[in-house]
Amino acid sequence: MFALKPLAMLAALLASPAAQAQAPPAPASAVLNSIGVSVSDLGNPYFVEIARGAERRARELGGDQVRVQVVSSAYDLPRQIRQIDAFISDAVQLILLSAADRDGIAPAVQRARNAGIHVIAVDVEAAGAEATITTDNRVAGTLACDFLARRIGGSGKVVIINGPAVSSVIERVQGCRAALADFTGIELLSDSQNGGGAREGGLEKMTALMTAHPDIQGVFTINDPSALGAEQAAHQAGRSNFVIVSIDGSPAALEQLSNPASLLEATAAQFPGRIAERAIDTGLQLLRGETLDKQRILIRPELLTRDNVQDYRGWNSLGASRVVTP
Repeated sequence: MFALKPLAMLAALLASPAAQAQAPPAPASAVLNSIGVSVSDLGNPYFVEIARGAERRARELGGDQVRVQVVSSAYDLPRQIRQIDAFISDAVQLILLSAADRDGIAPAVQRARNAGIHVIAVDVEAAGAEATITTDNRVAGTLACDFLARRIGGSGKVVIINGPAVSSVIERVQGCRAALADFTGIELLSDSQNGGGAREGGLEKMTALMTAHPDIQGVFTINDPSALGAEQAAHQAGRSNFVIVSIDGSPAALEQLSNPASLLEATAAQFPGRIAERAIDTGLQLLRGETLDKQRILIRPELLTRDNVQDYRGWNSLGASRVVTP
C-alpha cells in the first residue's frame, strides 16, 4: 500500500486564482470520504503525479478526513483484481483505475459497481468503467513523430520502442505511425519491441535495436522512462547520431531537453494531475446521481522541445485547461 501526503507546494498551487478558476465547486450534496486508486507503476513519476492529483483534489473537496488508498498493479492483472476486491471490502466510494488489461479487468469492475462503487478509468480504458479520463494519446504520438520526421529532414530509418498493450500505448503508436506515413522518405524498421514503459526496458530494447539496425536516424519511445533508457543505451554504445522523441513531459525529460548534448529532443507533455482531478470531479458527479454529458474526456498534450522547454512550468500548468470531449 502506498500512501501520499499532501505537498505544501502543490497545495499553494491549488490555492492560486488560476487553479481555483479551473476547478468546479464541490457538489453540495455529495460527501466524499474514501477513494481507492490503482495505477500501473509507482516507479514512474507520471503515475505518482496521478495519485497526488487524486489526493489533492479529494482533500480539497472533502477535507483531511478523506481516506485515499493508492496501490500499483505493476501491469499485473491478477494483482490488480486483488486490489479492486480489497477496495470493495473496504467499501470505498470511488475507484480510479489505470487498467492492467482493458477487458480482463471487467469482472472486477463489475463487482465494484454491483457493490455501489463508482469506477473511473484514468490514463487507459477499462471495460465497464463509467467514464475514462485520459490524454489524447493519438495526438501525442502524432506530435512527437511529426517533429521527429521533420527533424531528420523527412528521410531516414526510424524505430519505435513500444510498451504494454494498453489503450494509451496502442493509440500513441498509431498516432506515431500515421505521422511517419506522411513522409515518403521515412522507413520504419521496427515497432514491436516492448520496453515495458520502463527505463530498464528502453535500455535493453535500444541496445538490441542498435545491433540489428546500425544505421538508425530516429527513435520514438512510448514514454519518457523508455526514452531515458534508450539514450543510456546509445551512450554506452558510443552512439550519438540519432534523435529520440517521446511522450510524458516528466521532470527528468525536461532536464534532458535543456541539455544541448542530449539525444532526447522532444516530448509530448501529458498533464497527469489534471487527469486525476477531472476523474475525482467526474466521480463526484456520479455520487450526486448526475448523468454524465461525456463518458470519455481527452486532455490535449503539448509538444515540448529545446525551443520552448524554458517556458514550461510543469505537469500542472501548461495545457491544464486544454480539454477535448469528443
